[in-house]
Amino acid sequence: MRPSSARFLIVSAGMGAGHDAVAAELVRRLQARGQGAGRVDVLELLPDGVGAGLRAFYRAAIRRAPVVYEGIYRVFFRPGRGLRPGSAPLAALAEDRLLALVARERPDVVVPVFHLAAQLTGRLRARGALAVPSAVVVTDFAVHRQWLHPGNDLHLCVTPEAADTVRRALDRPSLATGPVVAERFFAPAPGAARWRRRFRARAPGRPPVLLSVGAWGAGTRVADTARLLSGAGYLPVVVCGRDERLRGELSRLPEVAALGWERDMPGLLAAVRAVVDNAAGQTALEALATGVPVVGYRPIPGHGREGVRRMAALGLSDHARDSWELLRLLDVLTEPSAPRERRIAAGRRLFAEDAAVRLTETVTRPAAPR
Repeated sequence: MRPSSARFLIVSAGMGAGHDAVAAELVRRLQARGQGAGRVDVLELLPDGVGAGLRAFYRAAIRRAPVVYEGIYRVFFRPGRGLRPGSAPLAALAEDRLLALVARERPDVVVPVFHLAAQLTGRLRARGALAVPSAVVVTDFAVHRQWLHPGNDLHLCVTPEAADTVRRALDRPSLATGPVVAERFFAPAPGAARWRRRFRARAPGRPPVLLSVGAWGAGTRVADTARLLSGAGYLPVVVCGRDERLRGELSRLPEVAALGWERDMPGLLAAVRAVVDNAAGQTALEALATGVPVVGYRPIPGHGREGVRRMAALGLSDHARDSWELLRLLDVLTEPSAPRERRIAAGRRLFAEDAAVRLTETVTRPAAPR
């Protein structure tokens, strides 16, 4: 089969915005290479009401009950001895709709970019119900066990360390292709000058520092962190996502620039001096692509905490354990310095390959023997 005739089905999940951003960029890259590409939300493949309920529960746990989510993560996601509960029963509920979609769309490769979708395709491939290869795009720095199913044919990972984790766990092919970030974050951002003028007018002489709390506004003591940065001479710029309540709360603080859902993230990132991140998610990756240092601070539980630690351990970011360390790191990273340049260079080296190229290769090479 010629690569130009291939079609890919990307299986994402509307959990926040990061996985959908990856899915959209994969579709764009594949289409730019002459491939056919479509996408579906795995939550929409579940029985009516189940996907929406799962999203609502996850969002509430992350934002309002982090202790609950930490417990769930420890039980369902972290590896451990003996039998451990997983998401197989939930994945089973989506099998019929995915198989029906595959029969209609006739893709050559199915590409999960969310761990529940990886469990779904892995189960179907393992028993031969899904006839085409499944190539999982792992979006996390810390690969938890819900990403891992031996039925899948290939895993594409953010880092070589993550790829090695998959190979050791499954004895299946795994490659490090780097993060999937939209092309506009690598190019000069037209909106950056506008943002810089806005920040200078609001707080002359104060370096702008972005606080990232994701699409859902998930974070611990965000207002306290913003006050801390302001007191140290910075302009805290908080992107509150779709959490209007958080935005309203922060808007009452004159020393804080509180933003909602922001479409010009390339311009905004290019205009700030550093990003304070709490999840090692898509915003942190976009910052690395833009060339902005990232400091992890007060990470959200579960995958957020694991990702922030792993990202720092790899030398891609810093992890501030307390407020004093956060300010010390920002004092170094927001000014021209060797540590700042090292962080920027390390982040950009992460984008070594293109996941779309590797996905295209899956239709020209035979699947690895099982």
